[in-house]
Amino acid sequence: MMATTHALAGVVLGTAVWALVPEAGMLPVLAAALGGLFPDFDLYAGHRKTLHFPVYFSALAAPASVIAALNPTTTSLAVALFLAAAALHSASDVLGGGLELKPWLGTSERAVYDHWNGRWLAPKRLIRYDGAPEDLALTLAFAVPPVVAFDGLVEMLVIGAVAISGIYVLLRKPMVTIAEKLVDAMPDHVIDHVPERFVQDLR
Repeated sequence: MMATTHALAGVVLGTAVWALVPEAGMLPVLAAALGGLFPDFDLYAGHRKTLHFPVYFSALAAPASVIAALNPTTTSLAVALFLAAAALHSASDVLGGGLELKPWLGTSERAVYDHWNGRWLAPKRLIRYDGAPEDLALTLAFAVPPVVAFDGLVEMLVIGAVAISGIYVLLRKPMVTIAEKLVDAMPDHVIDHVPERFVQDLR
């Protein structure tokens, strides 16, 4: 799924908590959005393995959520929501496609790495690939609660995320074609600095 889909999934969690504890402010909502994005910071270094922890994030989110429920401060809620959103992201990536740059071909059986069991989990392909039309539909669905709940800057950021998602969906497949041509034209000393998984898929 797209990074924006994961971020907005986190925002939905944050919005639900904000509705229950509005006095905590917007920091927990921001933390949830960041938690939804965080695992994808490994995009260029061991993607879906380096920062994706479906078991460990969930194991940390559970006690953090209990602490936040018993003592709902801004900080405790922010920590719990960050971990919960990161866990949701890491676990839900198994519902999408594999790691290949053309996941619509369905050639990879690696969706997300399970460090606890030391193995790759296979993709379910309910969302066929990041940037698929159904991915955009999910993004739109996740955008509704925060747009209804908030106005001003938060509303604009959510709408902006949806707009970016729409552009990405339009460009997803053409970007791979362009990347293939660029990689073919690159000299070897430049290719040496490109992450191996990209070169393997594009050559």
